[in-house]
Amino acid sequence: MASFDVIFLGGGPAGYVGAIRSAQLGLSVAVIEREGLGGTCVLWGCIPAKALLEASNIANRLKHAAEFGVMVGEVKTDYGIAMKRSRDVSTKNSKGVEFLFKKNKVTWIKGTGTIAANKSVKVTMADGKSETHTATKALVIATGSRVKGLPQAGLELNKTTVISSDEALVLEKAPKSLAIVGAGAVGCEFADVFNAFGTKVTLVEVAPRILPLEDEDASAEVGRSFKKRGIDVLVGAKLSGAKVGKNSVTFSVDAGGAKQDVEVEKVLVAAGRAPNIENIGLKEAGVATTERGFIKITEKMETNVKGIYAIGDVAGPPMLAHKGEREGMIVAEVIAGAHFHPLNYGNIPNATYCHPEVASIGLTEAQCKERKLEYKVGKFPFSANGRARTSGETEGFVKIIRDVKYGEILGAHITGAHATEMIHELAVARENEFTVEEIELAIHAHPTLSEAIAEATLDAMGRVIHA
Repeated sequence: MASFDVIFLGGGPAGYVGAIRSAQLGLSVAVIEREGLGGTCVLWGCIPAKALLEASNIANRLKHAAEFGVMVGEVKTDYGIAMKRSRDVSTKNSKGVEFLFKKNKVTWIKGTGTIAANKSVKVTMADGKSETHTATKALVIATGSRVKGLPQAGLELNKTTVISSDEALVLEKAPKSLAIVGAGAVGCEFADVFNAFGTKVTLVEVAPRILPLEDEDASAEVGRSFKKRGIDVLVGAKLSGAKVGKNSVTFSVDAGGAKQDVEVEKVLVAAGRAPNIENIGLKEAGVATTERGFIKITEKMETNVKGIYAIGDVAGPPMLAHKGEREGMIVAEVIAGAHFHPLNYGNIPNATYCHPEVASIGLTEAQCKERKLEYKVGKFPFSANGRARTSGETEGFVKIIRDVKYGEILGAHITGAHATEMIHELAVARENEFTVEEIELAIHAHPTLSEAIAEATLDAMGRVIHA
């Protein structure tokens, strides 16, 4: 039995960042994690998926190489090779976290933890042996989330014909046909990947549009792009009659007033994630959860039980790695008694890495209407941007929603190449309460994609130059 100032239960983005920051602040720290360090993001989410999306982008760009005077011949793809590269990238990132733990003197305890009395944790090792460790200052729950199936639609995950993103990341070859149920960020990203690797993809979404959490203009732009590439997009869909076989899945879809039968080799369920709260001792410890199963926390990340905190996916949406990382930094500062800046949950960027990419921050136009805000929209297409033309990446736009009276940036939405990199200018602007006038005053280098941001702010003020 060992004692530490702080114990983190879970070594994903929230837990490992919180652990490193705690160590920087002079606390003794342990992280209990049964799998490799880095959590879902590094091992089964963000990192391997983006490695595959990079492969899909290369495949699609090569199809147009001749337009740039580069002759490459017939483009052939091999999902297995791309998958193995993505796993290697994940492993390297996980090893990188291990290195950071050693550098910052954070102890990694490999095993499964269960909360016990007085901020202690019972850890069961792979060999079945157990040991107990105690946190003298704080215990932080950072157990993350997991993929969900759709048993109500007859699509219970079986890891062969009905799969989740976890299984999709280790397939040896791309299936001939694939239905993806759920067209949020994960669904759209995998639709992009498998389409590039030759799979006939059907994307099914119960909401009236794909990427339902994004601005309607962004959803429409991605939908048009997907259809051009041969992805079947079915929205406002109702599934019925699912039959799961050994080598195929069939079901009926009612969408757009028409009913059709779908038969595919595999179904990938991308219908959200559930918090990991089972079998970790929450009830015994008296930790309160919401109706949806997330742990209730204060702005200091503390639960209803003194000395027990929760961060990351298990503490509620948005279920994003970068949100969890910031919560990890905050909880470390709170525990160490250092000054902390409360997390602005209204200014967390969303990023979807399909092509074209989608990135956003703040309110959508529909949300502005719902709140009866007085606003104006500025919009600039990448088809009018010099850098986008030179690279042949002219899909998409920058859209900025400004408050009429003060010029406050209510929301910003970028759809197009490198959107997920560009959004941060607007994240900084909103965090520091810059107006559209102040964004425009900053000179944007020419030719760059970021000029589209400046032009969109000008359009919001009624004086766009290049469109």
